[in-house]
Amino acid sequence: MFQPGLLKGQTILITGGGTGLGRAMAVRFAELGGRIFLAARREEPLRETAEEIKKKGGEAAWATCDVRDFAAVEKAVAAAKSALGRPTVLVNNAAGNFVCPTERLSPNAFASVVGIVLHGTFHCTLALGREWIQAKQPGAVLNIVATYVWTGSGFVVPSACAKAGVLALTRSLAVEWARYGIRLNAIAPGPFPTEGAWSRVIPSKDFEEQHRRRHPMQRFGRHEELANLAAFLISPQAGYINGDCITIDGGQWLRQGGQFNDLLDVPQHLWDELEKARRSRK
Repeated sequence: MFQPGLLKGQTILITGGGTGLGRAMAVRFAELGGRIFLAARREEPLRETAEEIKKKGGEAAWATCDVRDFAAVEKAVAAAKSALGRPTVLVNNAAGNFVCPTERLSPNAFASVVGIVLHGTFHCTLALGREWIQAKQPGAVLNIVATYVWTGSGFVVPSACAKAGVLALTRSLAVEWARYGIRLNAIAPGPFPTEGAWSRVIPSKDFEEQHRRRHPMQRFGRHEELANLAAFLISPQAGYINGDCITIDGGQWLRQGGQFNDLLDVPQHLWDELEKARRSRK
């Protein structure tokens, strides 16, 4: 199904699009003919990903944006319209997460993750949804959640709460906005190693190896596997899929409900080291 022009004519806005899974999706969508607009907080990864797409013959533009700020989101949407035309697809990929015993969390840390994941997803969806409805233009939204939206998971409580809210948003608006020709779906990935984010949720190499051994397929996900699923869900070929959440984790959540619950085995001194490292990156 991945014919070269699958996404031709589509302008796709991807939040968190400069690194990790966002970057993988951006590059893949461009290969399939989509025009790519990237939004995230850091300029350098956005610029590098956009340049990579352009070198391969694709169209790409970018703008820095903190999705927690609705006014900033509206500016990013305006920049996308100016550069590439009104987006026809939104991929809410921007996220924040780290592992931490909940009793060690500050209210600000909880609010920061919820702000990026839940409020940010709502801000982007609302900004583009209003545009589509006013212009009588159909659209598609793809939200990236996690397999622990069904089970919860210890040690990532802010993310679990926020992602569960995103799934509820997906299902709610899939019904409410279908009359406008707007589809909303979600992907729930299991473990996909990424630069930066992976180190914040995998506290040690020993835990990573234990995590891998407990996986039914004895491996983690490859970025191209998720990017291909995302390409299908935003394409016209998935036009009758609405309000669904597709799992891509190799069967892991069936094997282990809350994917971070094994952190019960992490000793206290390692939590102290992780907390120091996290604070030093702020």
